[in-house]
Amino acid sequence: MSKILDPAREIVDPHHHLWPNGRREPYTLAELHEDLCSGHDIVQTVFVECGASYRSDGPAHLRPVGETAWVAAAARASASGGGPEIAGIVSFADLSSGGLLPEVLDAHEAAGEGRFRGIRHALARGDHRPGTEHDPGPARAGLAHEVQFQAGVRLLGKRGLTWESWHYHYQMADFIAVAKSAPDTICVLDHFGTPLGVGRYREQREEIFAQSKRDMAAAAALPNVVAKLGGMAMADNGFGWDKREQPVTAEEFAAAQREYYLHAIDCFGTGRCMLESNFPVEKVSVSYRVLYNAFKLITAGFSEPEKDALFSGTARRVYRLPPASRASRGLPH
Repeated sequence: MSKILDPAREIVDPHHHLWPNGRREPYTLAELHEDLCSGHDIVQTVFVECGASYRSDGPAHLRPVGETAWVAAAARASASGGGPEIAGIVSFADLSSGGLLPEVLDAHEAAGEGRFRGIRHALARGDHRPGTEHDPGPARAGLAHEVQFQAGVRLLGKRGLTWESWHYHYQMADFIAVAKSAPDTICVLDHFGTPLGVGRYREQREEIFAQSKRDMAAAAALPNVVAKLGGMAMADNGFGWDKREQPVTAEEFAAAQREYYLHAIDCFGTGRCMLESNFPVEKVSVSYRVLYNAFKLITAGFSEPEKDALFSGTARRVYRLPPASRASRGLPH
């Protein structure tokens, strides 16, 4: 087992999921805590919507509130001890739903028991061209440019809530257009905009990275955009670690992805970047222990205040998290 690097470094993980038992691949609070308590000092986390535990009846626009209520119950259990607390919840709402949206946000607020912090309505949409292998994504064509959708993103800012998006590298212009339309809303860029490396994109890594660097700089020029750095060990990214017999090491991970991280941090600054696990999705390629060791290798040259921002401070500010209690730390016990 690899040695934990910088073991006293306080970490807020701003991006993970949960899936209930009964799903094909469940990931429960107990399984989350097993990962969080594998050696690094995880003190708090933020759950991000993943279509889990929706209500099975009632008005369709309110069914996603079931996920918030289910996670709030898990958060209560996490706060009672046994692992780091789920201190924030990012839920789903259809931001293009117009007059129905305030009712949904109110319902999430009530169900979240003080932990509701924002909405992820993803822009991700497959390009539907021959040779495409990646997840097609849930969004309809043109969503980012719909007047009502952009109005929904602006409403989040008025309520002090964040908007974030998972999408693909070829949709970065769409994400930037939405962020420009809502200058008073904090817009969170997930997973570097998911640079793809499978299917027809398998041989285009260098070209995609070059375009990604330009897009990251353009997004960073907008002061209301912050970046979650992680989410690039998914099968869609094409590094192939999910197919290996021998697990990837922290050193291999850092060598393969260091340039992505350092360029993004150079564009946004540490005060607008947060390091994310995206677990359990990344688990197909890398263990939690190795992932955060890789993050620590990549950021080894930064100052202590800069590391504090990347590993905890930015996430705590963006999601308005309270101080972590000592009982919520993720050290093994």
